[in-house]
Amino acid sequence: MNETTLNKIMSELELLRKAVQSIAPKAKKEINFQSADCFVWSPTSSFLQPVADPNRINIGLIKGVDHVRDILIDNTERFADGLPANNTLLWGARGMGKSSLVKSVHAHTAANRNAEIKLIEIHREDIDTLPELLNILRAQDTRFILFCDDLSFDHDDTSYKSLKAALDGGIEGRPDNVIFYATSNRRHLLPRNMMENESSTAINPHESVEEKVSLSDRFGLWLGFHKCNQDDYLSMVYGYAEHFDLEIDKDSLKAQSLEWATTRGSRSGRVAWQFTQDLAGRLGKKLS
Repeated sequence: MNETTLNKIMSELELLRKAVQSIAPKAKKEINFQSADCFVWSPTSSFLQPVADPNRINIGLIKGVDHVRDILIDNTERFADGLPANNTLLWGARGMGKSSLVKSVHAHTAANRNAEIKLIEIHREDIDTLPELLNILRAQDTRFILFCDDLSFDHDDTSYKSLKAALDGGIEGRPDNVIFYATSNRRHLLPRNMMENESSTAINPHESVEEKVSLSDRFGLWLGFHKCNQDDYLSMVYGYAEHFDLEIDKDSLKAQSLEWATTRGSRSGRVAWQFTQDLAGRLGKKLS
């Protein structure tokens, strides 16, 4: 065998080695639950990615939703204390602080109860991997809030069935150390036209709709968020201005914030925050 042939064989063997390595199962990274208070579920690697600096605000800055805030705090504190608590669906008007409230209530509860309670975000498109995640969490002593933001399902999406089983209906049931919080603009997580179409075309319309609606029934708490009035909107603006020490006359603050809301065509917590960012930038003030 000449040297050219040998080199060719060695080159092909090296390519074969790399190909085998690329398809070989990778060793799973060990999850360190003590590394952070918040995590993001990564199903491709079956790993919980720690979030060192979570995007959340002080719970005192969330205005206009006092009633639902207190209900969610109470439910979360009972869960942290090892008492029975309910899966919760926060639904309603966009921009009213649903996801911000979940993150803030988690931080508030962890601090006030001095409890080891972790927040894990699972993305909407990864819902069908929820059983795998629950199996990982089931064996832990820590308590977990699973959080899915903007949860909803379209007409050709069947992953809601995985969620139903994982929340309540599976043979193992939801682990005692896990609770599920979700936010959605839809009360029943499904578009109205989808429910109406199924009702009109099914052999038994009532059973078809019931099967869809039973998903939202898995949430023991439904917390509704509605569009805020002008007083609530101004309360949010004033709260942000005071918290971040923005030096501006109150009458001017009111006029500017109302003009901002008018140009946006809506009033909400998100609009109030966006106005605050604009105002802070104009005043040369950093928001920390």
